[in-house]
Amino acid sequence: MKNLKTIAIALLMAVSTIASAQMKKVDASKSSITWIGKKVTGQHSGTINLKEGSLNFKGKKLTGGSFVVNMTSLNTTDLSGEYQEKLNGHLKDDDFFGTEKYPTSKLVFKKIADKGNGVYNVTGDLTIKDVTAPINFVLTVKGATASTSLKIDRTKFGIKYGSGSFFDSLGDRAIADEFELNVNLQF
Repeated sequence: MKNLKTIAIALLMAVSTIASAQMKKVDASKSSITWIGKKVTGQHSGTINLKEGSLNFKGKKLTGGSFVVNMTSLNTTDLSGEYQEKLNGHLKDDDFFGTEKYPTSKLVFKKIADKGNGVYNVTGDLTIKDVTAPINFVLTVKGATASTSLKIDRTKFGIKYGSGSFFDSLGDRAIADEFELNVNLQF
């Protein structure tokens, strides 16, 4: 009889824990991702669309998350006309993101440390071009929004085009290994 009470209490606790956990779907149409890529002679910027995503909470505390980005939506916003089309095409080509073969990228939160006041240190697995590597960033959650700014080393995903880390004699054609993302999520 004592074991039956212990099992009943354990089940009740498990159910109440599950009930307090909540997955919140991110509204991809109201969320935004902007990017900046730098080179020796300047930089370019643009947008990329979130395909889908969710954040997991226990009460008001962030406990997880996962996101899929539509790589085919990659768009340069600091150029127009022929130059914009050329850069967009080059970024979508196999030299960079190979969006025809790899139309999505994915981020899955693996570890979350609460820093207080809605600020979290997040460690996640980022997959670009079927290569997965860990990334770390700070995510701020306020109400029904979450935001972060992070840098991603493209060479960790096999994207080495124009990298001074891999090619000599690039001179002013060298492209920075890291690109920046500014992410604003609505859920």
